[in-house]
Amino acid sequence: MIRITPAIVLDENEIELSFIRASGPGGQNVNKVATAVQLRFDIARSRSLPEAVRRRLLALAGRRVSRAGILVITANRYRSQELNRRDAMERLVALVCEAAAPRKPRRPTRPTRAAGQRRLEAKRRRGEIKRGRSRKLDFT
Repeated sequence: MIRITPAIVLDENEIELSFIRASGPGGQNVNKVATAVQLRFDIARSRSLPEAVRRRLLALAGRRVSRAGILVITANRYRSQELNRRDAMERLVALVCEAAAPRKPRRPTRPTRAAGQRRLEAKRRRGEIKRGRSRKLDFT
């Protein structure tokens, strides 16, 4: 069990890890050992996530989610399989944790009258500067 928040706990059986060959530096090791980790988590069928968190997670994950609702995280930052596994799990936990925090609703505000006047005054001054550039000079 992976604890995300006091209310949300992910079941480890819902997470599927597969190991693939990584690209990049590593010499001959790169051609022989599958160090990169591909983590798959089925958001759509997960029993661990409340509905609201599931919706936010689908929106937050973006391109990393397939049409079937499976989140795919690929970790190949390190040359070690264990470090990449830990990195993938940490990224999953961070993503679910961010989705678990509800968004603070935006309260619409209006600019103050003084701010509006300052903005219009700045626009007027800027316009005068530009008009001053376009005047023809008379040297006669």
